[in-house]
Amino acid sequence: QVRLVESGGGLVQAGGSLRLSCAASGLAVSSVTCGWFRQAPGKEREFVSNIRWVSATYVADSVKGRFAISRDNAKNTIYLQMNSLKPEDTAVYYCAVFTGGNYYSTNAVAYWGQGTQVTVSS
Repeated sequence: QVRLVESGGGLVQAGGSLRLSCAASGLAVSSVTCGWFRQAPGKEREFVSNIRWVSATYVADSVKGRFAISRDNAKNTIYLQMNSLKPEDTAVYYCAVFTGGNYYSTNAVAYWGQGTQVTVSS
């Protein structure tokens, strides 16, 4: 059984930083493409970043230069380092494992974490 458990969310002032973690069980993060999405109140869930099994990484234009995804194979965990946070980054952040195909779409996600709230105050 695959399980993804996020942690690291919280309340931070604009300009601050947070690091989200996603601990996986039931699969090896080194062998799949994983990623992060976020969903703000009243908005659709949107792609933030992914990391391919070959370690190539991609980030959405809205967070490019501020967010970075990484992976620790020994801990079977992926991370999202978020710097220079803005109020518009406020959302629930979800860890995801993709099945294949479009690695930017919610339709390609096989497994979701429960989500962690990130709130950025101005």
